[in-house]
Amino acid sequence: MMTWSYNGQTALVTGASSGIGEAFARELARRGCHLVLVARSKERLNQLAHELESAHGVKALALTADLADPASAEQVMGELNDRQWRVNILVNNAGFGTRGSFHQLPLDRLIQEIQLNTATLTELTHRCLGPMTASGNGVVINVASLTAFQPTPYMAVYGATKAYVLSFTEALWAEYRSQGVRIVALCPGETSSSFHQVSGTDDLKGKRMEPEEVVQAALRAVDQDRSSTIAGRKNFILAQLPRFLPRRTVLNVVRGMFEQTSSK
Repeated sequence: MMTWSYNGQTALVTGASSGIGEAFARELARRGCHLVLVARSKERLNQLAHELESAHGVKALALTADLADPASAEQVMGELNDRQWRVNILVNNAGFGTRGSFHQLPLDRLIQEIQLNTATLTELTHRCLGPMTASGNGVVINVASLTAFQPTPYMAVYGATKAYVLSFTEALWAEYRSQGVRIVALCPGETSSSFHQVSGTDDLKGKRMEPEEVVQAALRAVDQDRSSTIAGRKNFILAQLPRFLPRRTVLNVVRGMFEQTSSK
């Protein structure tokens, strides 16, 4: 399998203002990609775009958008079409989680979570895949999670959305691998980012991977044309446990991990 060539390609990275998304932007710029950076943080995006243009001599376009808005994907792609930018590499990284007893969480927030984590991801993938298949090359990296491998009590919606991302992405890998498009689901475990503050999981104990390590795992998977990858050896082992333990046991263990502060 040939190593993917990034130089001169255009990459669209969502959730690019921090964490794994920012790490993707930095690494892809280092490899010579032009960038479309999408997130809600206008000031941070503009700062990052300017920094990467200066450091690597690439073009970087900052687009401010709330991808939890159902109209946002069409707006982003319309902006790129107007500028005649074609996306060669799509990194669907934007997402968030909510933690707590399901019926006590705000319903509108849960709907936004489903929209961002699944519907917008699906729409951006759909809009980008046509031109990729027409040209015979492209890369799609959809960020799932270690929670994709088993239900997640007290983060039920988040876990379900990530299970969707994993299943959806692996199915597309099988559909499109003969058409020159590499599609991979990235499944990180705990990672150093603002996700934990937003989702209310900052109390969870355990060694967290750095975003840069997670990105390297994803790009290795692209080179190997894998349908999915689990970042980190420990996380790989954890992902296998549901295959060997009774489902009820797995659910009870995960419930114990996530209910500690949810009930406070």
